[in-house]
Amino acid sequence: MNASQRRAAAALAAAALATPLVLAAPATATPAPGAAEARDAARLAKKLVRETSAQDAFKHLQKFQAIADSAEGNRAAGTLGHDASAAYVYTQLKKAGYAVTYQKFDFIYIKTLAEKAAVVTPAPRDLPIRAMTYTKSTPVGGVKADLAAAPVDADGTTGCEPGDFAAGAFTGKIALIKRGGCTFAVKQENAAAAGAVGAIVYNNVEGVLSGTLGDATAGKIPTGGITQAEGEKLAADLAKGPVNLSFEIRQFQEKRSTNNVIAETKGGNAANTVMLGAHLDSVTAGPGINDNGSGSAGLLQTALELAKSKDKVRNKVRFAWWSAEEVGLLGSDHYVTNLSSLGKKEIKLYLNFDMIASPNYGLFVYDGDDSDGVGSGAGPEGSAQLERDITNFMDKTGAPHEGTDFTGRSDYGPFVEAGIPSGGTFTGAEGIKTAGQAEKFGGEAGVAYDVNYHAAGDDITNIDMTAFDINIDVIANAVGTYAHDISSLKKPVVSVPTTGDAGSGGGLHGDHDEVTE
Repeated sequence: MNASQRRAAAALAAAALATPLVLAAPATATPAPGAAEARDAARLAKKLVRETSAQDAFKHLQKFQAIADSAEGNRAAGTLGHDASAAYVYTQLKKAGYAVTYQKFDFIYIKTLAEKAAVVTPAPRDLPIRAMTYTKSTPVGGVKADLAAAPVDADGTTGCEPGDFAAGAFTGKIALIKRGGCTFAVKQENAAAAGAVGAIVYNNVEGVLSGTLGDATAGKIPTGGITQAEGEKLAADLAKGPVNLSFEIRQFQEKRSTNNVIAETKGGNAANTVMLGAHLDSVTAGPGINDNGSGSAGLLQTALELAKSKDKVRNKVRFAWWSAEEVGLLGSDHYVTNLSSLGKKEIKLYLNFDMIASPNYGLFVYDGDDSDGVGSGAGPEGSAQLERDITNFMDKTGAPHEGTDFTGRSDYGPFVEAGIPSGGTFTGAEGIKTAGQAEKFGGEAGVAYDVNYHAAGDDITNIDMTAFDINIDVIANAVGTYAHDISSLKKPVVSVPTTGDAGSGGGLHGDHDEVTE
């Protein structure tokens, strides 16, 4: 055997000796399915919660206020104020590296010119009233007419059938109708068919009733909403004898164009798109800094912090700033309606943040599983998990919370109708805080969550920074979590009914989307 042969034999022997050792070595542990996603989700969520501050988001509110101050005091869809707000959001996101687009659509711009009512006889007094969106208008100066009340049916509804308006009893009069049972549009249409010259719908809960007739073709007669207390007092006065009112409802309506702002991460799996939204428009009455500059600013700051993190997200993250929410959820509805069937399937969840810094706030989470048993029922499959994820996070941070119903009165509505899992938070509008809620959240019982709701006073001074900060943490945690891991949407939820005041959900929200009763 020569030298080269001996070296080859030695190598083979060494290999043979080593083989049993290799076979005996312990196998490398395989990571549990989803472990990497969960790890990265937890890391990013923690980072975004730490870095996304209410103080930084407040700077966006200051910008929105400055825009409103330079644009006739508001940022309503179809105005320069909204256009400037949309341009500001667009520019911030573009600089941060997002793929950003405007989504243009036409709508009917509305500005209320007059909303006044008063009892002339028997005992003169003013009646706080709000014009219904898409109402017909009275002549300038209004009308004076006697009042006629539609009888309340045994089931508590009224005005929903033509027979509720007795022949001849409403001709030339203003119809008084209780909320409940059908749309405001149906009520005023039936009153108009009976010869009424106007309609006043009174609330069946506390607060001045705000509402919409649905679209520009629906209005038949001038129509406004008043409080439950005023409506019941009018009905009681009418039972004693004639009541004469002065009534002026006037509204300017014009076809205009506006834009949603849509931004998404350039990376991430589009088949697992996670989406969050807030409406950017205000009402014409004021700058809309809480409603909904707060949600818009919180969402914007979180998006900017996500971009700063340089995190390569597994799932595509999409943000939306909706327009024309205040006149009927038009921006979000336009978006969802124009999604392809594949586009709808790709959106695995939608979270909505509308009014997240009310000055007399509650902390309300949309009731995805209907555990509160209030109102509209559960959201689409996956909504219960979104509620659980939010409340679990709030529990860990020590933030108290209650459920709020999916009334369809904000931009989650079109997503729920499309079967997309939905959720989010809300701090209350014109609803009245209960004693139990005041004990839980602080603030003042017997007072609206936001006394400046849909008014000129909804300005930069109308923000509670504690509520703002808590809700921004919720947004940041959700973005960080779902950017990497949506597996929680498949995990079962054990529904536990809430007790006490839970489920009251901050009362009503928005004249824009109160189409149904």
